[in-house]
Amino acid sequence: MGGPGSRSRGERGNGHDGPRATTGEPDEYLERYTDRFEQYADRYPRVVDVVLVLALMGGATLGSNLSLPGADPPGQDRTAIVLMGVSCLALLKYRTHPRTAVVVTAVCTVIAISRGYLLTPLLLGPVMAALYWLATLTDRKTTRVFGVTTTAALMAAAVFADSMDSHSLLLRTIGPFFWLLLPLAAGNMTRLRRAYLASVQARAEHAERTREEEARLRVTEERMRIARELHDVVAHHLALANAQAGTAAHLALTSPQQTKKILTDLTGTTSSALREL
Repeated sequence: MGGPGSRSRGERGNGHDGPRATTGEPDEYLERYTDRFEQYADRYPRVVDVVLVLALMGGATLGSNLSLPGADPPGQDRTAIVLMGVSCLALLKYRTHPRTAVVVTAVCTVIAISRGYLLTPLLLGPVMAALYWLATLTDRKTTRVFGVTTTAALMAAAVFADSMDSHSLLLRTIGPFFWLLLPLAAGNMTRLRRAYLASVQARAEHAERTREEEARLRVTEERMRIARELHDVVAHHLALANAQAGTAAHLALTSPQQTKKILTDLTGTTSSALREL
């Protein structure tokens, strides 16, 4: 029963069933698709905005039809759909007017909650998107002011909403608080990430400019060094030629042979100076 054959099979089985080394391929795929989406969003921002707004509109419309178990369904006047439509239209201007988008979406959501529609993440979708884009595009102080005001208004609306009478006060307030805190935190993280990437790019560009300036400075210094050396060599040859010419003029009448030799050397000196130039 427990022979060597069975033991070897068990060992082989354990070898096959052992843990396998994991790789970071899912993270690489996620990062790759994220980069592609950001590039597409930068290239076609209006198309991306329209698609996101339509998705939010669909989710908000679905959320307006939800109700608690045993509760009366929302009214059939389609008020929530109109309000969410206005909210989504305001979201189309979030790039240039993020504060206005937050105000409009918050007001429309508060009105929808006060009319008896159930406060759900789907109904909060437009205002959550507006808060995310506000945190991404504006400074921290603006995000804090609008975020606190919007959260307080929606929590107050949830406290007095008839659609949530069966819930305690804690459940009425803690849900909207955390759902609205999520886009604010995500937007701040996105803004910090973009600022970090911008600073890294700026440092890289500064380093590249510094390297180019250093290279140009080294080239200039090398040219100055060559010019100084050339100046010294040419000046030496010219001084020597001047001395030879003066000596030849002095000895022209008294020593013709020596004068001839000096003039020959003068020719070589000037030729060397020309070659250096």
